[in-house]
Amino acid sequence: MKETLSPGLEHTFSFVVSQEKTVPKVYPESDLFCEMPEVFATAFMVGFMEWACMEALRPYLEEDERTLGTMINVTHQAATPPGMTVTAWVKCLEVEGKRTLWEIEARDEVEIIGRGTHERYAVNNDKFISRVNIKQKLSVAHET
Repeated sequence: MKETLSPGLEHTFSFVVSQEKTVPKVYPESDLFCEMPEVFATAFMVGFMEWACMEALRPYLEEDERTLGTMINVTHQAATPPGMTVTAWVKCLEVEGKRTLWEIEARDEVEIIGRGTHERYAVNNDKFISRVNIKQKLSVAHET
């Protein structure tokens, strides 16, 4: 990660909620999810918050780096119907080597829908993919 990244960095990121990002789409195999109303799902809101932090970090990464979410602690306090724009505001609170900590607030066109904190680590992309591939091979070997 580039040394120019420092606490205080702020970024906003917006997204229009589609039908595909609603609660019934989280696990279509589950009748419990499918019976829920079509509103922005918490699972997708969490992903959206991570995405906002990833976008904020993008200019500070080396070409071979990616960031991984390692902790998220957020509330989801209001429902958002499809078609509304949600906007995340993120602020970098800490930079410790490859680790960053973010404050997050997400709102739709009417109100705050969620807030909290999120931690990310920068990793070498090739090394990460290699570790995942090794784990996959171990899993396949374990099944036989």
